[in-house]
Amino acid sequence: MEPDVLNRRDFMRLASLTGALVATDLPSTAAEPGAKLKGAVIGHTGRGDYGHGLESIFSNRLNVEVVALADPDSEGRAKTSAKIGARRTYADYGELLEKERPSLVSIAMRQADQHHAVAMAALQAGAHIYCEKPFVTAPNESDEALLEAEKGGRKIAVAHTMRMMPVVVLLKQAIAEGLIGDMQELRAYGKQDARAGGEDMMVLGSHLFDLMRLFLGDPLWCTARVLREGRDITSASRRIVNDNVGYVAGDQVFAQFAFPKAVNATFTSAAKLSETVGHWGIEFFGSKGAARINCDIAPNVFVRRSTGWKSEGKTDAWELLDVSLVKSPPPQNHGPVGDWLDAIAKNREPECSGRNGAWAVEMVMAVYHAALSGRRVSFPLVSRNHPLAA
Repeated sequence: MEPDVLNRRDFMRLASLTGALVATDLPSTAAEPGAKLKGAVIGHTGRGDYGHGLESIFSNRLNVEVVALADPDSEGRAKTSAKIGARRTYADYGELLEKERPSLVSIAMRQADQHHAVAMAALQAGAHIYCEKPFVTAPNESDEALLEAEKGGRKIAVAHTMRMMPVVVLLKQAIAEGLIGDMQELRAYGKQDARAGGEDMMVLGSHLFDLMRLFLGDPLWCTARVLREGRDITSASRRIVNDNVGYVAGDQVFAQFAFPKAVNATFTSAAKLSETVGHWGIEFFGSKGAARINCDIAPNVFVRRSTGWKSEGKTDAWELLDVSLVKSPPPQNHGPVGDWLDAIAKNREPECSGRNGAWAVEMVMAVYHAALSGRRVSFPLVSRNHPLAA
């Protein structure tokens, strides 16, 4: 190979280390050659503003034209419109959907209590949707949105983008190839900051629950304890937080999930553990080793090197995942938005699918069901309403 040529493996290694997403060779989803799809963005400045870059997901995509933006806040609407080059703006998203009839909609507001209503309206207007996470606030809402999408042949993607980060894809492949032996246990930790407990679980834990399913499949059951000021929560413990994601409760959460193949996983969020645990993320324990994802917009992946216990103690060193540990070439990665567009063109489910987004919400709700009842709760949940709403 010529020395100046960057091969695919080296390119993916660079992408994995920087957290960059491959966005080249994106498919055209327009019906006519040269035609452009109509994209629209819906946000709400002042009520969560916009999710991480969700107002700009159509930028630099030659086959998509941003025809409109909806935002009730006039100042935020003008600022965001100028940023993304929207041709027209609306204060009301319903008016946008009725007049513009976009084929693609970015549901970009951060506050999830708005997602269900906007998603239903966009789907009924005939649009495919890309939604900020968490997808919705309860399983009954995701049930309705998924059914509506299926009826209309529309594709939903949810911005649980971490599952498509190249370094996470590489870890999944390396574990499948035996990097840490047989998977035994996962331990997930929230950010455990001022939002520790229920808010942390919904806002950031939803990413972790999505990653659990990426590596382990669908969970079988859940047990949990959720505390508020040292006492077990009741439905009266519910509250609404500034970034409204529906009802949350508790300042400490400990949950256990059972997965197929006798693998267990836990999720913990408690402010007093933040210094002990450190960075939020997931630790993977196998029969031959351990690995860790430190989560962020650009996550890092580490593999543990250990001396084992000796009379003088034990030394653990966490080293960045070396791409050379992956034996076969990684799959092509269009990135979450490119994958959504490709899924529309090929009539398949996106990797960051609405179904995956719905599962993350369901796992959060299972924690509350288990904590409130003091019992093991099986999946899928029988009660589809928010357990704190009773």
